[in-house]
Parts: sequence; structure tokens; C-alpha cells
Amino acid sequence: MTDRTLDELGPVDYLVVEFPAGEQNFTGEAAEELLRLHDAGIIRVMDLVLIGKGEDGTVMAQELGDLEDMGEFARLETELAETLAEEDVLGFGEVMAPGSLGAVLVFENLWAAPFGAAVRHAGGQLIANGRIPVQAIIAAVEADEALAAGGD
Repeated sequence: MTDRTLDELGPVDYLVVEFPAGEQNFTGEAAEELLRLHDAGIIRVMDLVLIGKGEDGTVMAQELGDLEDMGEFARLETELAETLAEEDVLGFGEVMAPGSLGAVLVFENLWAAPFGAAVRHAGGQLIANGRIPVQAIIAAVEADEALAAGGD
């Protein structure tokens, strides 16, 4: 891992992003932001797998560490844990649309590590967690505003 102990490990999350065919506009902005979060100590990138799904449904995947030219991501290579199994990656690829590109990111939430350790030291354990998609929050706010506007 690093010079930290497992007791100091923060919550680990994963996310899968898809870039549908015809809508891909890679400017490098997302990569720069990911590196900024990593460099700022907010997250630690543990695994990053690039996925492509051919028009025929074939799923292709490549670990970040296997790329010939990792560019700015080269500095992350020593911290990659390669946490995903091949069947995990293929499963994510199966739900992608043909012709799309995607990525699976596994990351440790470094900002939450001290809190998590304190909870564990107090005998606590995580029993549930989740994530509310931004689209759901936007829809809820818009519905609330529409309801308030109709109540005048």
C-alpha cells in the first residue's frame, strides 16, 4: 500500500464512467482534476482501468499501469493496488453501450481516514453507505421549486 497501516485506511469507493460513442470530447480536464484531488491528499487513486466496448459488444480493458505512455499518471503507478478482478471489469463493460469508452476508478477517501480510524477505535463499524446521484438531487430541487411556484 504505502507507509500507512491498514488501521489508517480511509473509506474506499469506486465509480464507473461511460463516454458514449459520438459524445466523447476528451480535453484532459477530467484527468487533470483527478490528479489534483490525488496531489492535494483528498483521495488516493488505488486502481484505474480503461474500458472500451466495440460495436460488436466485445469488451476490452487496460490497467493504467499497463499503458506505454501514462503521461502525468505515471506518478500514481507506485500507489496502484489493482483491486479489481477481471470479472468485475468485464461486468462493468457489459452494461456499457456499444462503441463507448469508459473507466473504472477505485479510490481511497483520504479526507475521511482519520474519522474512520477514530470510529473503529471506538468500536464502531460501517453498516451502510450510499451515494445520491447529482441528477437525482437536481430533479428533487426542480420538483420542489415547481411545487412552491404552483402554491402561490
